Amino acid sequence: MYEVITVANQKGGVGKTTTSVNLAASLAIAEKRVLLIDFDAQSNATTSLGFRRSDIEFNIYHVLMGSKKISEVIKKTNVPFMDLVPSDIGLVGIEKNFYSNKNGRELILKKKIVEIGDRYDFIIIDSPPALGPLTINALAAADSVIIPIQCEYYALQGLAQLINTIRLLKDNGINPGLKVRGLLPTMFSAQNNLSKQVLVELSRHFDSQLFKKSSGSNNQEKQEDSYIIIPRSVKLAESPSFGKPVLLYDIKSSGSVAYQDLAQAILQGA
Repeated sequence: MYEVITVANQKGGVGKTTTSVNLAASLAIAEKRVLLIDFDAQSNATTSLGFRRSDIEFNIYHVLMGSKKISEVIKKTNVPFMDLVPSDIGLVGIEKNFYSNKNGRELILKKKIVEIGDRYDFIIIDSPPALGPLTINALAAADSVIIPIQCEYYALQGLAQLINTIRLLKDNGINPGLKVRGLLPTMFSAQNNLSKQVLVELSRHFDSQLFKKSSGSNNQEKQEDSYIIIPRSVKLAESPSFGKPVLLYDIKSSGSVAYQDLAQAILQGA
């Protein structure tokens, strides 16, 4: 059985694409078959893996419109075991079609994924920074959700709205099994007091939903050593411009290690 994980947060700039790309790559280097679906019209996940928009004729837009099967738009990446369904700016225009087609519109992506799901162990969906029809589709198709939360001011803003949306999808029977896999602090700086304060607030209110490190978490000197957190990292910021996930750009960097820790937590059932 395959698992679908959507990376979601309606707030932009919190590390959704970075998390989607690098979690997918980290699962792939563990020799799990992974499909990354770029479900954002900005198509940053697509370009982060070295693809140029102008070179891609068909993408997820054509799948949603029914002119292509999802199997026909899948691209091999430079990471073994990892494939990509690319996106394009044309995805912006899909939303009015969702609004005009009210019959089962929340389940369009889920139905497309079923066609190829048995080829993969994990399917990771990079969702757009909004709670519109695309994100609803991404959540409806998922088994679980990872919510990146930037360790900066207003970090928790909008989190309640996203949690409420997840609850509505469950209560309305659209995706009754959907669960929050975990909250993922991103862009953490140990030299920044605000980062530490945000982590304190997260641990106070959502400790059970933070990803824990696999060993020694109760004996760490610093609170940030207990949790899997994504650091503010130059290597993470640079790697997309080289068309690579960070583990192919600098596997020993702090960002690469953090995403490999996250992948191990996922594999261990966290």
